[in-house]
Amino acid sequence: MTDATISSTPAWVQSLRGKILVALAGDPTGMAPYVRAIAEGDDTGYFAENGPAWTVHAGMGTLVAGIRALLLQALHPGALAGVHDWSRYREDPIGRLTGTVRWVITLTYGSKTQADAETARVGRFHRRVKGEYRAGDGSERAYTAEAADLVRWVHLAFTDAFLAGHEVSRTPIPGGPDAYVSDWATAGRLMRVVDPPLTRSALRAEIDGFADRGELRGDERVAEVVAFLRKPPFPGLMGLSYRVLFAAAVATIPRRYRVMLGVRRWPLPVLTLTRVILRITERALGSGPRAQDMARQRLRRLESETA
Repeated sequence: MTDATISSTPAWVQSLRGKILVALAGDPTGMAPYVRAIAEGDDTGYFAENGPAWTVHAGMGTLVAGIRALLLQALHPGALAGVHDWSRYREDPIGRLTGTVRWVITLTYGSKTQADAETARVGRFHRRVKGEYRAGDGSERAYTAEAADLVRWVHLAFTDAFLAGHEVSRTPIPGGPDAYVSDWATAGRLMRVVDPPLTRSALRAEIDGFADRGELRGDERVAEVVAFLRKPPFPGLMGLSYRVLFAAAVATIPRRYRVMLGVRRWPLPVLTLTRVILRITERALGSGPRAQDMARQRLRRLESETA
């Protein structure tokens, strides 16, 4: 972003952009070291330029999706136990958010080498995460963050949330929803998910399967997470906007799971309000470089080197 661009951008937009980018990338410019590193590397990465994953993860609907994913993931008591016992989301919610965003952005836009290194970083942390939890049937079970059923649930909840969040923005996905589910299945495989679903119907059937088998539950721990996510420590305009995004995330969740979470849809036209907020956010973030711009720099360099 040039000095001329900065001077022509309203101060409130610059301020909003900085706050959003601190939350998302841990840096007020959006150019955290890992984002800059996306321009480096000697391969094209796991996901095609402007393909389904690129499109969905560049969209403003990710702001809704992130909240929705956390809500849905919390319904599995094993996944929630890992968050409750090991995560610092209460003390450092921004840090928790930026760590997840770093993984998503790096896998989506980085080289395979960078994505593999990021996956290994997450894996090293996950190997330490273990404990016990009360399952949906009331039995006590041991858990690890690498357990196949927990890794699968997190992948399912993430994929469904980001697809639903993107659909709030009414922006088309190249190839449609099934193409995104199939594309992001690559990330699932990198996290050792065996045979992840490749279509939206298969994805949602698997999510319902967890519920049908009694593996999901709402309890006091879920209520604690919901209460925190409903009103995290975001001040001013960001806090007001977040409340609408939270309501939009709730509105996209099927009633069956809203009941388990103990949340209700707003009677107001929340999705319309959300689209307004997403347009404002897009305007703010559009005033400077983003991760996909770094990825395009790498791709253009590789093209010139092979020309």
